[in-house]
This record gives sequence, C-alpha cells and structure tokens, in this order.
Amino acid sequence: MKLYYCPGACSFAAQIALQEAGLIYTAERVDLRSGTLADGTDFRTVNPLGYVPMLALADGRWLLEDAVILLYIADLVPEKQLAPAHGDFARYKLQERLNFIATELHKRFMPFFTDAPEELQAANRTRLASLFAWLDGQLAGKDYQFGATFSVADAYLYTILSWTPYARISLDGLNRLLAFQTRVAARPAVQKALALEQQ
Repeated sequence: MKLYYCPGACSFAAQIALQEAGLIYTAERVDLRSGTLADGTDFRTVNPLGYVPMLALADGRWLLEDAVILLYIADLVPEKQLAPAHGDFARYKLQERLNFIATELHKRFMPFFTDAPEELQAANRTRLASLFAWLDGQLAGKDYQFGATFSVADAYLYTILSWTPYARISLDGLNRLLAFQTRVAARPAVQKALALEQQ
C-alpha cells in the first residue's frame, strides 16, 4: 500500500490509522501548493482530483476520502478494534461520527486555508466553536469518542483539532476535548505518524 499525504493535512488521520494498525505501507509526500510529488511528477496524473489522502493498493485499485480510507484500514486488522464489526449498531455510530467530522468539521475549516472573506471565516469559527463544545459534552466519562477504545474516528478528530490554532479557534474551557487531544497525542502510533510527517 502507498499513502499519498501532505504534512499537516487531513491525510494525517490515515497516517495515524496505518500506524495503529501496524500495517506495512509506503508514504509519498505531495506538495499541494505546487500539485507535485517529490520527483516533480504532477500529482493529478496519479489522482485527477489532486487532493490527499489517497491510498493506492498493491493490485492497482485506490481509495479516496478520509472516512472511507480509515474504515478500510480498520477492516484490514479487525483484531485491533479500530472500528466495530459489520452488523454491529456501534459500526453505524462510528460511520455517523466519521461523516460528522468530514462534513461538519473538516469542510468548515476550508475557508481558513483559502482567501475566503473574513465574514465567512468568522461564521465558520463561531459554528466550529459550538460543534467542539458539543463534542466536549459527548466525551463525558470517556477516554475516546466511543469509550475506552481508540478508533479511527479518534484519529480523524485529533487531526482536525490540530488545525484549531491556525484557525484561531479557542478550546479553552473544553477540558474533556483538551484531555482527549493530549491522550491521543501521547499514543506511540501518533508519535510515529508525526515523525514520518516531519521527515
């Protein structure tokens, strides 16, 4: 498997999941500003949509979109319990949360990474603050989003939370969310993924 990633981007969630899964993979860095790979290849010749993450499989197939890639990784190693089993209602709750992170959180950060008008950024900042407050409440009595077990949804949420300083979104007072962030950051797999991103 090969993960196409950009340091600091949402592909970090897949990098974390692959480390948690203990899977063997290669990682190829993409410069999203220039749209090229390290050797100068136009990334759009690999992925016509030009964004990360992209997970290329050994048989030539590939996957896009964090939520899908994360579930695929989890299903490769069911014994790691990175996602509930098929048919378990908890699986649907995990998918619900992955979609929430992708659509309600992730997409609302896009104006901060573009030249979007300040009014749009301010509106998104306000909405994100309320969504993070809701998530803080959801973490009551839990180490991770679904209890004591780390899941791929936690990798995705942690990645999104890492963008809050850039977007000037304060997490002050959201003590459960801050504790979650600290807890995930301390995981060995997260440390390994971060080291890979910084190479």
